[in-house]
Amino acid sequence: MKSLAFCVLFLAVACLRDAGTEAARRSVRGLVRKEERRSMTTTEYGEISSAEVVAQGGARYHLQFITLEPNALFLPVLLHSDMVLYVHTGSGRLSWAFDGEDEEVRRVELRRGDIYRLPPGVIFYVQSDLKPERAKLRIHTIFANAEEGFYEPLIGAYSSIGDLLRGFNSRLLQEAFMAPEEVVEDITSAERPPPIVHGIPKQKKGKWGREALVLDSLMSERRSHVAVAEEFSNNKKRKAFNLYKADRDFENCNGWSIALTSKEVRMLDHSDIGVFMVNLTRGSMMAPHWNPTATEIAVVLQGSGMIRVACPSGAAMKESQCKGRSFRVSPGDVFAVPRFHPMSQMSFNNDSFVFMGFSASKKRNYPQFLVGRSSVLRTIRGGYPGRVIQHG
Repeated sequence: MKSLAFCVLFLAVACLRDAGTEAARRSVRGLVRKEERRSMTTTEYGEISSAEVVAQGGARYHLQFITLEPNALFLPVLLHSDMVLYVHTGSGRLSWAFDGEDEEVRRVELRRGDIYRLPPGVIFYVQSDLKPERAKLRIHTIFANAEEGFYEPLIGAYSSIGDLLRGFNSRLLQEAFMAPEEVVEDITSAERPPPIVHGIPKQKKGKWGREALVLDSLMSERRSHVAVAEEFSNNKKRKAFNLYKADRDFENCNGWSIALTSKEVRMLDHSDIGVFMVNLTRGSMMAPHWNPTATEIAVVLQGSGMIRVACPSGAAMKESQCKGRSFRVSPGDVFAVPRFHPMSQMSFNNDSFVFMGFSASKKRNYPQFLVGRSSVLRTIRGGYPGRVIQHG
């Protein structure tokens, strides 16, 4: 009986190990399923999960998916690397300060489809709106290399301001911020608050309300977290760029695509990241193509589809470095395609297939298609019929 129990336990452990190994293999292949994301925090007011995509060649890309319930607050953090965000659903506001220019808190209204970039070194926090429809604020972010800094896995994408303060003793904090002894003592000895809390606490001096007094001093503002939920009429306002208002690069009855870089969106200056979106109608296909300068890291927003990635001719001879693959993706899945790797995306007949993503390149990328008016075959052969987006 004991031997049977041991065998069952051994098989269970082996299955878990195999599942983890398979997840790691998919990550190396550039595919992370939604259920394979790493949960960073989960509270009644929201959650944060992350995905680490390793593209062929060893390049790593760290993505986080932040979900805030209506009227929730993502507490202030110090950003360690370049960050580009995309608002998938809901609305709210992003507030940030200390970008090297001045110390004023800047507010950015966030709406569905908005794109915004923050450089490393700033302090930021996010609050979702309280709307009658109770829409959650869902933000997709990528942390990557930039001229000012780069993502370092050992220290993470950002640090909690509260945790940074707790790294010093009470006497030093009291003298530095000229704060009452009981306030500093509460911060250093109290239980750490979760990263996401309710936007308007019932008591101004709750277990994390006192911490706000010192955070307010650090942010050069005399306000508590209660005031964070209010309008900042005296602060500088900046606008995000809305992807849905941009001109489409290509459009026909089978779908459309948009690609944005610093050329179209000035806030992406000094960043290695661009943003793109593809919408394929039912039973349509994005024709085979490759990117000469950019690696694409995509997130599926709607529907399911098939992705086919082939190897460059040179890499195909080295099986250990590159393997052509086809895989099905669903909402929430993340996949990456390195530059020079031919690819094609296809939607099924039951729904549109929509995905957005981030392109990792400093330069303007010009996708090279095998079919269509501007295809490389048409250029070489003097004419080749076909469409960029066609019925599958």
